[in-house]
Amino acid sequence: MKRKLTNWRLFTFTSLTALFLSGCGEPFLSTLTPAGEAGQTAYDLMLLSTWIMVGVVIVVSVLFAIAVLKFRRKKDDPAIPKQVEGSHVLEMIWTIIPIILLIILAIPTVLATFDLADTKAMDKKKEDGTTDAMVVNVRANLYWWEFEYPNQKIITSQELVVPTDQKVYFNVKASDVKHSFWIPAAGGKIDTNVENVNQIWLEFDGEKAEEADNLFYGKCAELCGPSHALMDFKVHALPKREFDQWVTAMQAIDAKAAEAKPEDPAAAAGQEIFNQKCLSCHAVTTADARPEAARTAPNLAGFGERERIAGILEHNEEELKNWISNPEEYKPGNKMTGTYGELSDQETDQLAAYLMSLKVE
Repeated sequence: MKRKLTNWRLFTFTSLTALFLSGCGEPFLSTLTPAGEAGQTAYDLMLLSTWIMVGVVIVVSVLFAIAVLKFRRKKDDPAIPKQVEGSHVLEMIWTIIPIILLIILAIPTVLATFDLADTKAMDKKKEDGTTDAMVVNVRANLYWWEFEYPNQKIITSQELVVPTDQKVYFNVKASDVKHSFWIPAAGGKIDTNVENVNQIWLEFDGEKAEEADNLFYGKCAELCGPSHALMDFKVHALPKREFDQWVTAMQAIDAKAAEAKPEDPAAAAGQEIFNQKCLSCHAVTTADARPEAARTAPNLAGFGERERIAGILEHNEEELKNWISNPEEYKPGNKMTGTYGELSDQETDQLAAYLMSLKVE
């Protein structure tokens, strides 16, 4: 008996601890610290539904307590209380009140749904095919993300850069299996399908972004394979001026810049290895002219300044060499089938030196 009591206490403590920790979150990853209009709207709807549910629970609990305490059968009292079965008044009350609560919840939910789905600004194109709206084409792959800026003629991967305090519109799709595009702090998630393009807009609040050091985390929210939990990306939310500077710097990474020889002899040797063994899948220029179907691996332009390697590893040469040597160890089921197992230790060192030299001027 004592052992059962101990196990029950342990179970209760563990459950309560897990429940408490589930509410913890960082400003760059938590839906409970919204960092933009879409996220704030979803958060407000969640609070509204929570307060309605809490109110219902309180009212029902109070009525239940009154019924138990006031109308319980007293000892040695055989009298039967007055029966109120079939009371039309009570039936009307417990029918009308839930309807009113549903209407209170439904109206703002429907309005918010239509507002968050309004992406008509993406369709207003100018003569040159660009738009006034900030547009990003997102393509999900096993297990990495590609980001294309059609107005700016930039293609990059794994790290999304957006301006703050303005709506950013996304066209999202997948190249292999269904994924889901989700930036928890910014707003809702949306499926990326192979057969069609979905659209969504998000807005990043400048002050909230500054509190999070201008860095947010994105994730795949649809089970897509053995490395689903590792399919992360980073979001740099920058003030408009800094975003424009980033665009200018990325546009400068053209074919001529990519062909320039690094000053470091090891990096120069690594460039030769990259051109021979990696260039068929990867690109190091942001203006990647290859058709979408040929972009089978992440674009590595500006790789030397990214936050993570493969979205999950610390950004340093040692971890890069580990990834090049055996990517399957870190992301099971990934499609990187080119160089690992074929390079000597010296070639791996040289290739890593070259990749880390790919920086934005």
